[in-house]
Amino acid sequence: MKAIILAGGRGKRLRPITDKIPKPLIIINKKPLIERTIKYLKKYGITDIIISSGYKSNLIEKFLKERKNFGCRIIFSTEKSPLGTGGAIKKALRHVDEESFLVLNGDIITNIDLKKILKKPNTIAANELKTKFGTMEIKNNKIVKFNEKKDVANVWMNPGIYHLSKNIEKLIPKKGSLEGLVFPKMTKNKTLETVKFKNIVWFSIDSHKDIEECSKEIKSKKYSKYFK
Repeated sequence: MKAIILAGGRGKRLRPITDKIPKPLIIINKKPLIERTIKYLKKYGITDIIISSGYKSNLIEKFLKERKNFGCRIIFSTEKSPLGTGGAIKKALRHVDEESFLVLNGDIITNIDLKKILKKPNTIAANELKTKFGTMEIKNNKIVKFNEKKDVANVWMNPGIYHLSKNIEKLIPKKGSLEGLVFPKMTKNKTLETVKFKNIVWFSIDSHKDIEECSKEIKSKKYSKYFK
């Protein structure tokens, strides 16, 4: 099993940090994102990794070489210009000979159990949506209750973790979005399944506030055991 880490984004909302380093090297509690992602994969026995990179890719390569690739076999698939998630995966697939492969967004931190995703190809994770804001319950235009951040029952979001069959390569464009162009076709053909996860940790590091909230959450007593 090989895993493709999508790590080519510019991270514009994380400036000025990302003016100097690429998003995968952003530090979360003394460890760069890319290190956390590689160790997360390694925990599940996945040590063949393709990093799809673009912006400041040379700095990611330098960092990993200095750390001796954390005991993994790492290949770089570098975009000269942005290809979108679909195009990035299609380019990286030249390094995949196996019947299926794993894809992870390179800007997430989670404790989702990959074993459940790996049981069957063309399965993507789904986690229950959590609001980032307080919510209100309203009746006859009057507010009857305020709620703090909570799960939105039975509303599921895409956390950016996919186990896909190599034979979908023909559906993937050379440039464009996997989520916008490929998944709708697979959904229409009823060839895409999911595994639902509740009460898990999931952060996408897209802003300075995300860094702050994620750092606090993963070192909390409740979740620190997952992120040593």
